[in-house]
Formats: sequence, C-alpha cells, structure tokens
Amino acid sequence: MAALRQRKGGKVKESRQESKEPGVAGDITQKMTSDTWTWWTVAWVAFRGLVGVLLGLLTCVYMATLHENNLWFSNIKEVEREISFRTECGLYYSYYKQMLQAPSVQRGLLELLSDNYTESKRTVNLLQRMNIYQEVLLSILYKVLSIQAYLEPVYFYIYTVFALQAVYVIALYITSWLLSGSWLGGVLAAFWYILNRVDTTRVEFTISLRENWSLPFFALQKVALWQVFLATLCFCLTWQFNQFIILIQALVVFSLDCLNFIPAKQATLLHVVQGSSLLVVWVMQFFNPMILGSLALSFILGALIIKPFQRLRGAGVLPARLGTLLLRCLLVLCFTCAINYVTKKALRLRSDEHIYKFVKAKFGFGSTRDFDANLYLCEEAFGSLPLDTFGRLAGTLVLHPYLCGLCVSLGMVASAALNNLCGCKGFRSQKVRKDGDAVHVRPDVAYNVVHAVFFGILALSTMRTLTDAFMSVPFMSVLPTCRMKYLWTGHMCAFAAYSVCSSELWELYLKVIRCHRKSKFYPKMVGEISELREFYDPDTVELMTWISSKTPKKAVFAGSMQLLAGIKLCTGRVLTNHPHYEDQALRERTRQVYQIYARRSPEDVHRGLRVAGADYAVLEDSICHERRHRRGCRLRDLLDAANGHVGVSWSRASDLQCVWRVLACGRVCVLAWIREQSLLIK
Repeated sequence: MAALRQRKGGKVKESRQESKEPGVAGDITQKMTSDTWTWWTVAWVAFRGLVGVLLGLLTCVYMATLHENNLWFSNIKEVEREISFRTECGLYYSYYKQMLQAPSVQRGLLELLSDNYTESKRTVNLLQRMNIYQEVLLSILYKVLSIQAYLEPVYFYIYTVFALQAVYVIALYITSWLLSGSWLGGVLAAFWYILNRVDTTRVEFTISLRENWSLPFFALQKVALWQVFLATLCFCLTWQFNQFIILIQALVVFSLDCLNFIPAKQATLLHVVQGSSLLVVWVMQFFNPMILGSLALSFILGALIIKPFQRLRGAGVLPARLGTLLLRCLLVLCFTCAINYVTKKALRLRSDEHIYKFVKAKFGFGSTRDFDANLYLCEEAFGSLPLDTFGRLAGTLVLHPYLCGLCVSLGMVASAALNNLCGCKGFRSQKVRKDGDAVHVRPDVAYNVVHAVFFGILALSTMRTLTDAFMSVPFMSVLPTCRMKYLWTGHMCAFAAYSVCSSELWELYLKVIRCHRKSKFYPKMVGEISELREFYDPDTVELMTWISSKTPKKAVFAGSMQLLAGIKLCTGRVLTNHPHYEDQALRERTRQVYQIYARRSPEDVHRGLRVAGADYAVLEDSICHERRHRRGCRLRDLLDAANGHVGVSWSRASDLQCVWRVLACGRVCVLAWIREQSLLIK
C-alpha cells in the first residue's frame, strides 16, 4: 500500500553538506571564500582584527605603566635600573649589555662563545648553555637601527618585552575567536587576561625571564598549530624549559590520534614539526646535549617508530580496540624510556637529574637528603596552588565559566572518543555536525580541552613548573622561570571565553561584567596605575659601588646566586656560580660555595672557596638569620642534612658563627655584608 513519508534531502545537497569541514576556522574560511564578499564584509572583518590589535596594545601600555610607576624607572640612576633586574633577570640582561659594549658584533659573539667571566676557571659557550639568542638579536638590532640618539638601550629591551605581551594577547584573542566562532569571545579572553594580571603574568617586575619571551610564541603556536613551524621554533629557542611543554603537546597529539580525533597523517606531521623544532634548536645551541636527552624528543621518536605498525582503525569489537590501544600506549612508553635511557648513558647527561629527584621525593617515593631536591621541596612555589588563586579568578568571573565549559567539553570529548572506538569513522564523522544522537567534537576543541586538563593538573600539583625557581628566596634563586599557573591561566582565559560565547549567554555576561566593572574592576585598575612608587635599595647600590671602585676588574666573587647575578650585571666581575642551574658541575660548585653557611671548619670552607677560584665571598645576614622558612628548611639546615650533620641544634650564637667562621680563615679576601656594614678581611 502506498504511503506518505518524510521527504529526504537531495543527494547532491547531502554530499555538499558532508564535504564541509566543521569548526569555526572552517566557517571563517568559507565566509572569506564565498561569493557574498563585499566591501562592508571586508571592513567588518578588518574592524574585528583591529579590536584585537588594540587590546594587545592596551596590555602593552598597561604593563609598561605599572613597571614605570612601581620603580620610577625613568628617574633612578643607571646602577639602580640594573639592580632592579633581580636574580636571573640580571644575568640575562648582562649579556645584552655585554654585546652592546663590544667593539663589534663579531667580537661580541666570540666573547659569548668563549666566556670566562660567568664561571671562574671555566670557559663556557653561553649560546650553548643558555637561551640568549633574543639578547643577541636585540643588541644587533639596536646597533643597526641607529636609534641610540632617541632611545636608551634598556628601554629598547623592556619595550620589546612589553610588545611581546601585546602579541600574546592578540594570539589569545584569535584563539578564542576561532574556538567560539565569535570575535566577542576574543574580546572577553583579552579582558580576562588583563583583569587577572596577578595570575596570568609577572612581566612588569621580571622583565628578562625566558617565559616572557617564549609564551607569546607558544600562544601563536596554538593559533596555527597545524601549519606554523616558525612559531614552534621560536618558542623552543627562547626558553630552556620548552621541552616539557612540547612533551605535553606531544602527549595531547598522541591522545587525539589514538582516539581518532585527527587523521594519522596529521598527527605524524605535528610530531615531525615538534621534533624538528627541537633538533634545529639543538643545532643552533651548538649541540646542547640536554635537548637530545629530553623526554619530549624521546617520546616523539617512540610515537613515530610504532606508526607504521599502527592498526587501530581497522575492524573489531570494542574490547579488541581497547586492547590494541593499550598495547600501543605501552609500546610508546617502552620506546620512550629506552631511547631516553640510552641517550643519557651515551651522552653521560646528568643536567636534569635534580628534577627527577624532586619529583620522586614530592610524590612520596622515599625521603632524600639531596641538597637540590630539598631546596625545591622546602619552597612554597613547589607546593600546591594556593586557594586564594581560585578566589581571585572567581572574582573576575573567569573560573566559573571555565569549569562549566571544561566539564561539559570533557563529557563531549569522552562521549565522542567512545563513539570513535566503537567503530565510527572517527575524524571523518566530525564533518557532519549532527548524526542522530552521536556527539562529535571538533579537533581544535578536543585539543584545547585535553591541553586544559594537562595544564590544570600540573598547576594544581605544583604551582611552578618542575624546573622553576625560587623567585623571592633570600638564599637561592634557581631559575626563576615560569610558574605553571601562568601557562594554565592564559589558556583558561581563552577557553572560558569559548565556553560562554554563545549568543544566549553573552547578554547575561556583559551585564554582569558591566556591573562589576563599575564597582570593582575599573577602580582597581585605576588604583594600580595611579599608585606611584620608587625603587629604593641603598645597601645594594653601596655594595655595587664599592665593588666597582675597590676591587680588581678580574676579581672573582662567591656568594648567593641571586646576588652574584646582580654583581655581574652592575660590575662585570667574575662569578663562581650563577642562577642558571641546569648544569651538574655548576650545582656541585654552588653547594660547595654555600658551605660558608654550614657547620664546617674554616679550613674546609677556605679550601672550597680556593678550589672555586674565589677572591671575595659576599655573605648575607639575611641568610644567617633567616626566619622565612620553618626549621629544617632553612639553607643552613639543608646544608647540614646534606653534610650528615643532622640533629645539631642552632642557637642565635651559632647563627652568627656561619659568618665569623669564614672571616677567621684570613687567607681569602672575604667581603662580608652584615647589618648594612662592609668588612674587608685579607
């Protein structure tokens, strides 16, 4: 019997619909290539792009204003400006200053390739050991551009860093725009980044840190992850800890490949881009062995090795597919461990072993007396993320939409992954927006969701990256690089904007933000900009002046790393140790120099200083009388534990003994900076 039924769409129309790639990036491309382009459309797209640029410039000016207002940078003396580059910042800036003072670029490069001032009794290839290509490039540009009459070298340096913050915000703007499909999402991401400045950046008081150079390229890399090799290369070249972030990205790509979110060829291409970037940096850094021994490169090689044997997208029931997936993961893990072990044994690489000691101790795999591991364990920066961080993020309305969007997106990703493993076409089925009750997730959304999970776990477990440093420790400044939360919160701003940028929710959020702006956000930002402070550190200025005028130019100084970095920048004297901690021999020398604060005999201390080549030792009463850390975590306690002097009680008299014991030795010229007085013993 004939019957009426619902009319189906034409086959031609269906095939056209299936041929369309979903996703915001695809939609934008379709709009740009459609026949409906008009001058009005071009002007509207240009306006939205201009908004992103203006938001980036706003961030740049805001950071520069805060820096000027906090230090009165334009009014203080040159030595005070240099002292304001604290800890590792001063060390990096000293190489920019060194290149500018060189008679020629060639001579400056040769001095960096064979440096005898950074570590006494050693010749160091600084371009191999440290990521200072940005300082080299800026010094060359400053000479070539002939702007010496208009702009001081220090301003050229700091303005470049602030300009990179503008690039960072523009990249977040584009990322959120592509994810949400609305340029207003980019606006929201940029505003959230600015409003959460305390948790998204610290560039206004740590100008030279490598994170401030690399994170803008990291954001650009996420914007064009599928095409751009240059952004990945710049990111890897400007930060010594790029390998850990690249490892996370490689894990994300591997996960998406296993769960059929992206084609196998695309995953292979991404791994090749990441691996080749690391190898190019390895060559540019004169074959730095730490790059070859990185887990990121070992994992990428392991993933590529098993690629020809991959058979996950064939037929089979769900248990068989899960078993094959588990086998693939185990094979990659085995290859990664084997490649990394063989590489480190062949290269005799020990530069990063302190990181693994710290991880082992932090997660309860046995106690340790290792000096370096205990330094990390005793520092708050390596503890869990403080709870007040969540209060600040919630106060700017970024935390709640982020968590809501993340939970919903995680459910969608899990459902889509299960759907792919059950026999669907995986990434091919994502070309259809709606397929019955099945849930499909765009690859770019899945990538950012998994990325957010990885960053969130690391930020919650350890406030800073595993190789980060102690920014304000009075006795130590081991690589004050990037807090993991700075990676997480920047990504949070973009992802939260994606989560709320549907047209239905935008009105509500704009109303809420407008209400909060009048009562909270706007007065706070105005108060920060209007608050005028001044850099003031007369003791350190007096110390640097005394060293410059009273000591030989080739005198060798020993002391705490954060102070020695400033001595090198302000006076150009030779150092025994410095804050760039990724070298086994340097860590051993640092521990040797720090024995001046331990319960050791004057003869042992004197012997260690002479082995390091020290002519002067700078002692700080803030270390001898330290009260910042609990008992057992002070520098002298850690040294005693490492030396086997456990259980010795410290009194106030013995606190002073760590200073006067060295002065009693007498054969080494010792400069003691105690209670704002300088004593010279010869």
